[in-house]
Amino acid sequence: MIGFRNAGTTEPRRRMRRLAVAGMALPLAAGALAGGTAGTAAAAPQGGPTAVVTMGDSYISGEAGRWKGNSLTNTGSRNGTDRAWVSGSVYDPAKVYGATAGGCHRSDSAEGRSAGPVADVAVNLACSGATTANVFRAASGGVPYKGEAPQADQLAAVAASHDVKVIALSVGGNDLGFADIIQECAYDFVIWNSYCHDDQQYGVDQKIDGVMANVGKAVDEIRAVMRGAGYTDTSYRIVLQSYPSPIPRGAENRYTQSDWSRLNTGGCPFWNRDSDWAARDSLVPQIANRLKAVATQKNVQFLDLRDMLQGREVCAKASKHVTSTAPASAKTSEWARWIDSSETQGLVQESMHPNYFGQLALGRCLSLAASRPADSKDTCKNTAGSDQTGMYLTPTP
Repeated sequence: MIGFRNAGTTEPRRRMRRLAVAGMALPLAAGALAGGTAGTAAAAPQGGPTAVVTMGDSYISGEAGRWKGNSLTNTGSRNGTDRAWVSGSVYDPAKVYGATAGGCHRSDSAEGRSAGPVADVAVNLACSGATTANVFRAASGGVPYKGEAPQADQLAAVAASHDVKVIALSVGGNDLGFADIIQECAYDFVIWNSYCHDDQQYGVDQKIDGVMANVGKAVDEIRAVMRGAGYTDTSYRIVLQSYPSPIPRGAENRYTQSDWSRLNTGGCPFWNRDSDWAARDSLVPQIANRLKAVATQKNVQFLDLRDMLQGREVCAKASKHVTSTAPASAKTSEWARWIDSSETQGLVQESMHPNYFGQLALGRCLSLAASRPADSKDTCKNTAGSDQTGMYLTPTP
């Protein structure tokens, strides 16, 4: 059973209060570059192997990479979905997250590592829960996080020892309070019988200008580090990416909102109107469009992921749970982690993030972006019924 299974009308209220705001941080480290490099490639001052570096938050650190789909079975390997399973009832998240288990959650399937032959080495500096302030250099107001120096300061060491070719950045979601938004929308479904989109939209609107200014500053901080290490702006590329929606539109949800199935079985406790607002109609597009504007202003590449999980979201009609007779598969299983508020399977901080299958798809998106011009603006989408090899790019409107 997941945390919501067999919940009564009062039990979901107690359990949903356990949604950890800090834990559910969201929106939440391989040959030379393929064609379309960022101008004339210049070697790093110190030489070294080529590198792709990922920076920012949980959506690029690899949060939820432990899970190959979602299963209602709580024991053993959870029908093959739990990559941390050892034997019996023994689980070791370090099999997936290494030394960052319970912290930054840098998984072995994270985007940079799943991208394939983009560079010789994948260096993952991203950390689950990180904000823009955790990316800035300390000298520019950057703040250490989870016992690590600001990511831009860590980048300086990588730039000195490697020939950095690609820096992928995912940041801003935690500044906007994705965790709070998810928590409040879930509470409004389980407890208050009301909608969240109206007051949450107001809060986003109040914050978003400042957040995007800080995302722009994060890009500037990366540029400053690279220039300080002797790189020209055209000797590598920065790929600023947006966020995919982990839940489908209301009409695409396989569980009715009129009973507790979305909570007890699906792990997606959101009203249709709130799902529509968050998934496709307002929040995700708003953030993506604003991030694209930052990329344009800063003259960096933009990778739009708003539709990356279309049909593969938690509770999507086009996907299904893993069972004893329906094994985990990138072609049929969900590509995002459900909400398990009682933590009967792993940590709640993994909820609402791309899982193992989703991260393989993200890696494919980054690989495709690396073959495009360094000032391109592209949207990455999946092919229905295919695995990560079916990902493709279209020009972003």
